[in-house]
Amino acid sequence: MLSPAQDKPLINSSVSGTVVDARTKEPLPGASIKIEGVTNQTVTDDKGHFQLVTGQKLPYYVVVRFIGYDTLRVQLTASPARLELTQTLNQLDGVVVVGYGTQKKSDVTGSIASVPPAVKEQPVNSIERLLQGSVSGVVVTQTNGQPGGGVSVQIRGNNSISAGSDPLYVIDGFPINNNYSVANAGVTNGPNINPLSTLNTNDIESIDVLKDASATAIYGSRGANGVVLITTRKGSRNKSSVNYDAYYGIQKVIKTIPLLNAREWWELRKDAATNSGKTVTLPAVSGYTLDTSGVGTDWQAAAFTTAPVQSHSLSIFSGGDKTRLAIAGNYLKQEGVIIKTGFERISARVNVEHDYSSKLKLTSSIIGTHTKADVAPANIVQGLLYTPPSLPIYQDNGAYVVNSPFETIYANPINTLNNQTNETITNRFLGNVTGEYTILDGLKAKVLLGADIVDNKQNRYLPKSTYEGASYNGYAAVGSLFTSNWLNENTITYDKQFNDKHRISTVAGFTAQQSQSKGLTAASYGYTSDKLTYNDLGSGTSAATPGSSALKWALASYLARVNYAFDDRFLVTFSFRADGSSKFSAGNKWGYFPSGAIGWNIYKEKFFENVKGISVLKLRVSAGSTGNQDIDAYQSLARISYYPYNFSGTAVSGYAPRTVSNQNLTWEKTFQVNGGLDLGLLNGRISIVADYYYKKTTNLLLTGTVPGSSGLADLSNNQTSTTYQNIGAISNKGFELNVNSNNLTGEFRWNTILNFSRNTNRILQLTEGVNEYIPNSAAPSIAKIGHPVGSFIVYQTDGIIQEGQTALTPQADNGPGGQQYKDVNGDGKITSADRIVIDNQLKFTAGLTNSFSYKGFDLNVFFQASVGGKIYNTNEAQLELGTGYTNASKVMLRRWTPTNTNTDVKEAYQDPAITMSDRFIEDATYYRLKNVSLSYTFPRSFLTAAKLKGLRLYISAQNLATWTNYTGFDPEVSSNGQSLINKGVDNNSYPNNKSYQAGLTLTL
Repeated sequence: MLSPAQDKPLINSSVSGTVVDARTKEPLPGASIKIEGVTNQTVTDDKGHFQLVTGQKLPYYVVVRFIGYDTLRVQLTASPARLELTQTLNQLDGVVVVGYGTQKKSDVTGSIASVPPAVKEQPVNSIERLLQGSVSGVVVTQTNGQPGGGVSVQIRGNNSISAGSDPLYVIDGFPINNNYSVANAGVTNGPNINPLSTLNTNDIESIDVLKDASATAIYGSRGANGVVLITTRKGSRNKSSVNYDAYYGIQKVIKTIPLLNAREWWELRKDAATNSGKTVTLPAVSGYTLDTSGVGTDWQAAAFTTAPVQSHSLSIFSGGDKTRLAIAGNYLKQEGVIIKTGFERISARVNVEHDYSSKLKLTSSIIGTHTKADVAPANIVQGLLYTPPSLPIYQDNGAYVVNSPFETIYANPINTLNNQTNETITNRFLGNVTGEYTILDGLKAKVLLGADIVDNKQNRYLPKSTYEGASYNGYAAVGSLFTSNWLNENTITYDKQFNDKHRISTVAGFTAQQSQSKGLTAASYGYTSDKLTYNDLGSGTSAATPGSSALKWALASYLARVNYAFDDRFLVTFSFRADGSSKFSAGNKWGYFPSGAIGWNIYKEKFFENVKGISVLKLRVSAGSTGNQDIDAYQSLARISYYPYNFSGTAVSGYAPRTVSNQNLTWEKTFQVNGGLDLGLLNGRISIVADYYYKKTTNLLLTGTVPGSSGLADLSNNQTSTTYQNIGAISNKGFELNVNSNNLTGEFRWNTILNFSRNTNRILQLTEGVNEYIPNSAAPSIAKIGHPVGSFIVYQTDGIIQEGQTALTPQADNGPGGQQYKDVNGDGKITSADRIVIDNQLKFTAGLTNSFSYKGFDLNVFFQASVGGKIYNTNEAQLELGTGYTNASKVMLRRWTPTNTNTDVKEAYQDPAITMSDRFIEDATYYRLKNVSLSYTFPRSFLTAAKLKGLRLYISAQNLATWTNYTGFDPEVSSNGQSLINKGVDNNSYPNNKSYQAGLTLTL
């Protein structure tokens, strides 16, 4: 505190001054200044100014408070006074958002974590990326590198096998499941686009993660996978500002795969033919020459590019005594590291708060977005890796070579990328309006009406000049999917404190939500010209069968929660929710989800007053149930499907049963217990939060196949009918630790945040008499009792077959140089019975953030670690076939030959069948320098002269360095998206990137 000296006491004094941030010197509007011992107080205006008029004589003490800052008690001796507040060091103080309200951290009995402010400043294009490595217990996987592409999120492990496993997201009070299907009309071919990429991360005020049953049970049937609460920025009372934030950057693929050049490939092709007893040949081609002696074509270099990314955000905040307003807009354009791919977003947001009267408060939150993604076709990465390097991109006349002429045909990927249309366009409206009325002191009623409308359109065109479109003579398809989701919530809250000892906070209510989707697809082929692409389906000479769909589900809920605190020492929370879902059968639609928790603030006990060094000590215990209803609608009903048939040359159509009804289909239920410790040391400079939990999920919503003998069939699923059943159980148990340390304070500040998580997942039970479930025999994934979800079932390799050795292999190459396998059951041959199960389970995940501040400079360094997972590298399995039909990995330069027998790489051989083995299961452990940012905030003196409120310049880098033994593009990958049972498979996924940005934040 800075104030001039004053020798004489004053009577009837008038004191003015300014309240500012101690580090940035920015004014703090809305701070309260109260004279100690009397009722006289005031609040700072939008410039941080205040004035106190009092009958008290100077000097006297004042208490200054502002949310997020330490309370200041200081003696005023003269006017004007400059009061400097320091941001709160104790991370166990403050306020967090909980379900249907807010709560002081000291009153929290559940497990709740918040994304640190430094992490929220990262320039990323989806919310989930901000959770990665910053919140303990949360595992985030960028499933592919497609701009705007998919992200998989699990909180405290895998709770299901077939049902949805991602958390519930609540954006400004509106709950949504991040179901990728709402942004997929069924036409675009390639990676899914993430629906949450429609939200601008620059609009976010806070992200809070609810993890245990006490915190999530208030969301009942959708809380089993955790809840992410997102609050967007709002206007402030008596404060106005205009903010512009922009950055520009470049992106590069993290790494490329080492492949053979043309000469090396030709040598391999000759070896493969010789070892197979065949004559080596090259196919006859015209218009170009196959290179067998030089470098040939580097398909990765031809497709990967240095891609620009830019973002521009403009926001206006204004507020008076009655109305607060926030208006924001954003433009983002991200080009992909694969040519002709990218993502573009235009978004706008309006938040309004209006005090209609002293009793009625009206609030609205509206977000509108338009996104367009140019999607990499599904087989592009496959083409870049497998197309032989002997093939040129262009013919001698400059036209594209259409396809590979070898035994395994691949389209020219550069031709495909440059000439195909493969786009998805999404318009989204997410908004709600609330009215809150104060009935009596502490008693409030609130009504919320909201809507989430997603309009997805997809367009695809395969021109005649591409391999994919040549057989159709041009192919066009369009699709649309319109999803509307409305919500009504009616709640009543009561907050009251009695006798300074008892404090109660309650909420009760009824909510109703309904979602409806309607889709349409149409296609035609046989085009005279490619000029109009997908814009004139009628000009195609032949029409493909059109498709349409309709889907509806509804959810009705009753909820209640009671929080009680005695003397701020003993805390009790009880919550209950009843959900009725239309997705389940009659008699099983309602699920009931109770939870309870207790907390003890030991540090507020009298016997603890003299304990030195410990500023906070709290114990928490909670238990409760949550549910999962995240399956498609109508799964409990018997359904029929359309089938065309030919009777004696006459085409007829009809309907036949597709599935049988399941009158017992009901909720997945998760019971969870949690024990936690909150510890503050050295007057809040070090904060430690530790949790141990156990979860058991029963009545798993699992899809099972129906035997063909049942007479049921599904043409969309290879003639095999499937049905959902409540089968089996899964457990998750784990430990979480979060440490926040303010190592240095003062002019030079150093803060460290460490989080650590370990989760053990096990399948406890499947259907009676069954101990394993293989969803796809052509994939390596398995669900097996005693193993984690997403494990692998593969053959076990046993070196290379040598001269004179008995061959044990299911492959055609059973002579010296072939791959040898272990005969696990000892029957003298290799069959499916010899396959072993390899667990795919993380040992731990961790994040480490160090933030340094000196004067106007800020440096943030964020490391992330994921240790112990596994990846089945399908790419490498194909690249080590060594047939000569396709390109191969550089590993094949070490292949077995009669003169190179001491090797672990089999010989070249013309057998195109892949044997799924442990050779291609790799360690997915990685340590990553996730983010580094350096910024400079200009001082107050400069801003005053320039007539600005704030100016910050920064440079930033993401995925700057990665340490891993994984041989693929990047260990953060899962080609099967949000599917848990099929997780950890790298099958031609769009590679991730590293990026560099420079930007500025300007406040007027």
